[in-house]
Amino acid sequence: MSTPDPIASFAEGLDLPLAAVCARLRAIIDANLPHAASKLWHAIPVWFVGENAVVGYDVRKTGVVLMFWNGQNFKTPGLEASGSFHVGQILYTDPAQIDEALMASWLGEAGTNIWDMVGERRAFIAKQKAEKAKAMAKPKAKPKAKPKAKAKPKAKAKSKAKAKAKAKAKAKLKRKTGARKK
Repeated sequence: MSTPDPIASFAEGLDLPLAAVCARLRAIIDANLPHAASKLWHAIPVWFVGENAVVGYDVRKTGVVLMFWNGQNFKTPGLEASGSFHVGQILYTDPAQIDEALMASWLGEAGTNIWDMVGERRAFIAKQKAEKAKAMAKPKAKPKAKPKAKAKPKAKAKSKAKAKAKAKAKAKLKRKTGARKK
């Protein structure tokens, strides 16, 4: 007993034109990327070179969307940019719309111009771990306290009052002695 083909199962139950588009896309992808491994990934057919997704398709209300994970960086024109990553895509509603020569060109690029999403993800995670380790290694700086306003000691206030009184007495004495000399 053979195991069911998950990619063939994906197209089962679709309207005939969409199922025919899926079958045509699969045949062209398999012929042009014989070294790629295919599987259902996030519930859609996707072909991988190594650990990296390179091409896949999904059925939407408007038709079948063929996606190339690094399609925005291809030299061959015809793909529309999609999302915030490198995906380039094209929509098909009928198998007659598929240009096999154009698709073969895209697939040639997909097999060699690969976005290393696995490597980027690993590098991103390693960077996050390093930053976290660095933050944990540093002792936390204590927040600087605001300088407190210095209260004037009472002794200084009293000494100022004494100095004023002394100065007044001296001035008074000078006036008295000065008045006697005349």
